[in-house]
Amino acid sequence: MDFNSVIAMLLVGAIAGWLSGKLMQGRGFGLIGNIIVGIVGAFLAGLIFPALGFAVGGGMIASIFHATIGAVILLFLIGLIRRA
Repeated sequence: MDFNSVIAMLLVGAIAGWLSGKLMQGRGFGLIGNIIVGIVGAFLAGLIFPALGFAVGGGMIASIFHATIGAVILLFLIGLIRRA
């Protein structure tokens, strides 16, 4: 993995984390936390979506879309765990 890939991954994670924080009504974790949630959400979506047969396509917009959905799922699960 080269430097540009790392920057792109962090950018997608940051955007997806920010979007998921907005969609989940302020359940974000700050900038660094949102980047981590976005990256983990992208990984989660990368595991779940192919198993369900769901694919949006390639490119930066599709990556952000997948990562955002994965981050929203992750924030929902974290919210359930916090309530318990």
